[in-house]
Amino acid sequence: MKIGRLHVITDTTLQQRFSHLDLARLTLEGGADTIQYRQKTGATRLRIQEAIELRALCRKKRVVLIVNDRADIALAADADGVHLGADDLPPLIARDLLGPVRLIGGSADDAEEAAALERAGLDYAGIGPIFATQSKSNAGPVLGLAGLEQAVERCRMPLIAIGGITLQNVEAVLRTGVHGVAILSAVVCADDPTVATRAFAEAIVAARGGSADSPR
Repeated sequence: MKIGRLHVITDTTLQQRFSHLDLARLTLEGGADTIQYRQKTGATRLRIQEAIELRALCRKKRVVLIVNDRADIALAADADGVHLGADDLPPLIARDLLGPVRLIGGSADDAEEAAALERAGLDYAGIGPIFATQSKSNAGPVLGLAGLEQAVERCRMPLIAIGGITLQNVEAVLRTGVHGVAILSAVVCADDPTVATRAFAEAIVAARGGSADSPR
């Protein structure tokens, strides 16, 4: 399964105008190729149902659905994968639970952590924060573009840059050679999430010489 280049993380904490499903619809229309469902609280049964609805929408669009943190919800909803944080299920156990086909990603603060995730057999790593961000209260130290370049040079697996990425700095992020970007507040808090997503999608295509799927 291919790792997407434009991950949109749904969220109903930073904004309350749109549900997770609303955000998925709007951002898929704008060109997101991966939806990450991020819901930290609430009954597990309700979160499974929400993930199932997202899965149905993403399957229609042939877009990957990743569940943040919860491998059990990813399995129950038949999502395409899970993104694990440092305090979540260990990757080897998640692999046993989800099988060989579903994607397993993890979070890395720097090149060293990204390399460790690669050795652990993960499919991709979300790395950052690249810039200062208010979207995550426990985000680590800012990595910066130089730190991101070091990680790209060191790792063969796809790296997805995250943290403080905006339309003003995404071009510089992509010039590091990183596989893709994950966007949260710059899309979900935008006046029009579809327009914002489309602008990021166009930036990725332009940075890759006219193709979103050009090899790194």
